[in-house]
Amino acid sequence: MKAVVQRVASASVEVEGRTVSAIGPGLLVLVGIHDLDTDSDADYICRKVLNMRLFPNEKTGKTWDQNVMQKNYEVLLVSQFTLYGIMKGNKPDFHVAMAPDRAKSFYASLVERFQRSYKSDAVKDGVFGAMMKVNLVNDGPVTMQLESPNSSSKWFYKTPKLFA
Repeated sequence: MKAVVQRVASASVEVEGRTVSAIGPGLLVLVGIHDLDTDSDADYICRKVLNMRLFPNEKTGKTWDQNVMQKNYEVLLVSQFTLYGIMKGNKPDFHVAMAPDRAKSFYASLVERFQRSYKSDAVKDGVFGAMMKVNLVNDGPVTMQLESPNSSSKWFYKTPKLFA
């Protein structure tokens, strides 16, 4: 599983001209699900994102000291299968991304995992499979990338012809 995590002053998701989710300060997390991802990958991403010390501590003056939960900020999750895109010539190929029928329920369980691990009203998400407009005001800018520990070996296992 891959996640692109952006510290934001605000972020929102629009579908067909209607805002479906919006947050104030916090984290926007773009999530890519690999075809071979399991619950342990989702646990890892959830734990790491919620505990990333990307925020300053005004009391101590330390810049990379607090996580989203300590700041009582929000999280906006957005499913993005294109994180597992491979360029073949000029055309993207998404065959290592989890198929939409399986990914929809897997992504829903990831959102629930974040809500259980933090607080449900502070975790929002987009609309799985929809064409979304994601708006954000990146704070910093701060953008981090995460991969679950086995993602590199899964990539190789699923796409050996790319490394031959």
